[in-house]
Amino acid sequence: MNSEIHETACVNPRAIIGEGTKVWHFCHIMQDAQLGQNCSLGQNVFVAAGVQIGNNVKIQNNVSVYSGVTLEDDVFCGPSMVFTNVKTPRSAHPRNRPSEDYKSTLVKRGATIGANATILSGVTIGEYALIGAGAVVTKDVNPHALILGVPGRQHGWVCECGEILVPTGTTVSCSCRNVYELNADRILEPKS
Repeated sequence: MNSEIHETACVNPRAIIGEGTKVWHFCHIMQDAQLGQNCSLGQNVFVAAGVQIGNNVKIQNNVSVYSGVTLEDDVFCGPSMVFTNVKTPRSAHPRNRPSEDYKSTLVKRGATIGANATILSGVTIGEYALIGAGAVVTKDVNPHALILGVPGRQHGWVCECGEILVPTGTTVSCSCRNVYELNADRILEPKS
């Protein structure tokens, strides 16, 4: 199974595109970017030089993944969501890399970022977290956290399958039969 790259996409020959990955209309993938297997990049997606994207990542239309952003396996980026990579950008005073102003952003396995959400540079979004549409994430996000609003705040927990969880004591159960243990402000991986 080969990758599928639309004829209008601009893919640098030094980019690595994994098996089964689909790159749609008007995408631009720069040199040394690495996309894993079975990814899907919607229309007008930009992937900067050196960006690392895992397997089975879905990036919807009009998303730019700038240098310093890493997306692990099974991440979902909703339409027109935004990553930033410079803390205090100025047109007249460009920042040179490396610089204290450039911050790396990590989106861990299985996380979802909703449409039009904004992710400020330097944050880590934990495994299976769900960032609601339009939220602005300014600080690190716990695994399985549900983040809503501006600025983004935690409003609960989300199962690996995506269902919003309702705590009952020190455990949280999901209709998919996963049971999680709550420990202070963290959710622990499902009990077997």
